[in-house]
Amino acid sequence: MGMNDPQWGNKGNGGPPDLEELLRKLNEKIAGVMGGKGGKGGGKPGGNEPMKGFGSGIGLIAIIAVLIWLGSGFYIVDASQRGVVLRFGKLVETTQPGPRWHFPLPIETVEVVNLSQVRTVEVGYRDNVKNKMLKESLMLTADENIIDIQFAVQYFLSDPSDYLFNNRNPDENVRQAAETAIREVVGKSKMDFVLYEGREQVAASATKLMQDILDRYKSGILISKLTMQNAQPPEQVQAAFDDAVKAGQDRERQKNEGQAYANDVIPRASGTAARLIQESQGYKQSVIANAEGDASRFKQILVEYQKAPGVTRERMYLDMMQQVMGNVSKVMVDQKNGNSLLYLPLDKLMESARSGGVPAGATAVTSESSDNTAAQRARDSLLSRDRGAR
Repeated sequence: MGMNDPQWGNKGNGGPPDLEELLRKLNEKIAGVMGGKGGKGGGKPGGNEPMKGFGSGIGLIAIIAVLIWLGSGFYIVDASQRGVVLRFGKLVETTQPGPRWHFPLPIETVEVVNLSQVRTVEVGYRDNVKNKMLKESLMLTADENIIDIQFAVQYFLSDPSDYLFNNRNPDENVRQAAETAIREVVGKSKMDFVLYEGREQVAASATKLMQDILDRYKSGILISKLTMQNAQPPEQVQAAFDDAVKAGQDRERQKNEGQAYANDVIPRASGTAARLIQESQGYKQSVIANAEGDASRFKQILVEYQKAPGVTRERMYLDMMQQVMGNVSKVMVDQKNGNSLLYLPLDKLMESARSGGVPAGATAVTSESSDNTAAQRARDSLLSRDRGAR
């Protein structure tokens, strides 16, 4: 109440206003707000009436405060989230998506955890592969070589309660588990396998081992993917390693060329050997068959020879002469009467017959034979004796 209030100083001695009156008016106003009766039309005036009005006002304020306190317990959980309710710091339940309510502070609290969010942890570098963390990236292989590996691990949450209560620093736990797993896998593998053909296998083995470690500690973390960002020898020995790689590639190339040459030569040699074996087998069968045929023919000739020795002997002689002379292109005729030797150039005669001409040598022989009638008669007589003998 201000100093210029008309009620101020109405008392006979000019003192302050009556406090009881002020409380009574305040009580009437509160009762009017709450639907009650004022002090004038209501109960009996008494000394404790102002105190009752003051108590009603405090009760109203308390009710409003309680309603506000209870309303602070409502919360909403999204579809990708889970709510973890703690009562005096102890886990009570894990709530599903939707509108929820819990006892407000200080009785219960709620931790809302996002399960679908993909979290990433980098091992061997931070933010960029050029910003290396050598303490994490340098590793020793099974063949006692040092390699520099940087990789990233992606994970999300599988159990919100385990994630909140069993992890003090989740990212650091994942990083340490990843480093432990990759060091074990690399330590059991050779350098070339880790750097080249076995990178995917190394990543898969490290992911499985990492998940086993996190499950053993009940971290509530599920590994999604391990991505190898870089794997190479240390920078200090990079040049020497490149030379060794080139030498290895040359070795492999020469081995491949030698293998290709062997693949070309060996089949051909095998084919030639098989052909020679088949030919030798055929020749063997041919010789055996010819020998058996000759033996059979000899037996047949022997039977005929025993029947007529002279005729068989003459026949064998003529067959042999026919076989021998059949392959000769020149014929020499020797006269038994002591005349000069006759020469018949059958090969030239055959060639001239094919070409339509007569060679000069044949002309000379013809003129010579026409001049020497005795020789002609001797030859005719010889031919006639041969025919008669046949």
